[in-house]
Amino acid sequence: RLKAAVHYTVGCLCEEVASDREMPFSKQTIAAISELTFRQCETFAKDLEMFARHAKRSTINTEDVKLLARRSNSLLKYITEKNEELTQFNTEQKTKKK
Repeated sequence: RLKAAVHYTVGCLCEEVASDREMPFSKQTIAAISELTFRQCETFAKDLEMFARHAKRSTINTEDVKLLARRSNSLLKYITEKNEELTQFNTEQKTKKK
């Protein structure tokens, strides 16, 4: 079921790219991209679990996600910015409740 959802989403993204760049994707290409995406997500999930376990936690947190994204500077920067925005928003919400 999850694999089917990934395949559907990849298909939609491929259609979008195909229409923008006038470059069609074959069904085999979409299937290959879907399979690679699903396997990469499985690897990410296992890595995140191991990072949390190594830190003696049972819950994955943002530090684990940042560690996972450490090889992509742009992704790490984006995640860090969003985390700071979320932290600031949560702080403001707590202040309003008091």
